[in-house]
Amino acid sequence: LGVMMPPSNYKADIVCGDIQGLGIHMNYGGGHGGFIATRDEEKFVMEYPSRLFGITKTSVEGEYGFGDVAYERTSFAVREEGKEFIGTCAALWGITAGVYLSLMGPRGMQELGKVIMQKSQYAIKKLSEIKGIKAPLFDSPHFKEFIVDFNDTGMAVKDINIYLREHRIFGGKDLSREFPELGNCAMYCITEIHTKDDIDKLVQALSDCLE
Repeated sequence: LGVMMPPSNYKADIVCGDIQGLGIHMNYGGGHGGFIATRDEEKFVMEYPSRLFGITKTSVEGEYGFGDVAYERTSFAVREEGKEFIGTCAALWGITAGVYLSLMGPRGMQELGKVIMQKSQYAIKKLSEIKGIKAPLFDSPHFKEFIVDFNDTGMAVKDINIYLREHRIFGGKDLSREFPELGNCAMYCITEIHTKDDIDKLVQALSDCLE
């Protein structure tokens, strides 16, 4: 979202997405959460599947506090008819993402998005120069994920990934099982944590593997 127009600009009423990339580290079976955003209209806000908190004035002039709003829609008030569904783990990841966003700020998120796009485009350019590889498979715009086509290399993705692991590189996600119609393809992902040297190392390893 740091490099796109706000969804409200193209008439979106409800927007949802993943917050894992917002400062949340990967681990086994965890580190996942999502966000939902809507227009600031009651018909949308009252349907949120979570507790809602708002800002309100306090008894001290100029001081504000946070508190539950629309409490009557929660399971605390109406039990099984409640709208919200949330647990401690999800709330903690939400706090983590909130801290990350506050530290980055709007300009930081914009810079981050541009860096990711630049690095992914660099990776696509270098990978497409390897004989037998087509990158990306599709011509649509890409952010950080893109599909690499290995159909003309004569090697299966699983064998390529074995070679890459021997060189301490995790290869792309093999798509042959979930999307057999694509043939011998893999999904690669480049983010801000990957350096130019990391990408060059991947390109060199693939070149050596396919010689």
